[in-house]
Amino acid sequence: VQLQASGGGSVQDGDSLRLTCAASGRTFRSYGWFRQAPGKEREFVAAIFYGNNRRYYSDSVKGRFAISRDNAKNTLYLEMNSLKPEDTAVYFCAAGDPILSSVRASGGYKAWGQGTLVTVSS
Repeated sequence: VQLQASGGGSVQDGDSLRLTCAASGRTFRSYGWFRQAPGKEREFVAAIFYGNNRRYYSDSVKGRFAISRDNAKNTLYLEMNSLKPEDTAVYFCAAGDPILSSVRASGGYKAWGQGTLVTVSS
């Protein structure tokens, strides 16, 4: 299984970006995005369940970010709108088979992309 994240960059406060994660190999139950800011622990951003497309978001991005998946292309997306300086981080895509109650925990994800840097300036 390989995950390849792309789409990061440097933007201004209020701008938008779309991250892409190309996946290969087996299909997992859940696909997600996590992020890690300098000096901080990795945190959950969003996840989508493969079977029913149910989506989950962290409170900090709900209403601004949207996760989606193109099953035919085996590709995961994260549409990020109204970006803020506190969104600055390395963003990682992940895939795994977490149980529903653990969808926001990084431990439930077995495959990880290499990360793509998003920098938001004020």
